[in-house]
Amino acid sequence: MNLSLKEAQSIIERARAHADSIGVPMNIAVVDGGGHLLAFARMDKAILGSIDIALTKAKTSVLFNGPSENLWEFCKPGGPAPATEHTNGGLIPYAGGLAIHESDGTLKGAVGVSGGMPSQDGEVAKAALAALR
Repeated sequence: MNLSLKEAQSIIERARAHADSIGVPMNIAVVDGGGHLLAFARMDKAILGSIDIALTKAKTSVLFNGPSENLWEFCKPGGPAPATEHTNGGLIPYAGGLAIHESDGTLKGAVGVSGGMPSQDGEVAKAALAALR
């Protein structure tokens, strides 16, 4: 089952609230289980170049069924699959993308956040999904 629009909007609102609390405007994308955009928010003064990064982090999480930063171990220089980030139309192997699962473990979507340092993006993504876990 995919995320509903209501669930996606709730994720966006939690992400926005946390981004406000740390003082970093973010771009926040929520995709369904197929990696298609379901909801998006660009906070005031969020970096324009991070719009696509947020969406790509969410897609990366769906395609690899996990946190976007997990891909780094595979595609980093000297890793087992260097340049993997250039597949699938481009991937982002940094923190800020998290897969969303049903209680039985079935993938149902992902959130992608970008606008701060990768650690801040990851923090906001985790806060956005905290109520779901």
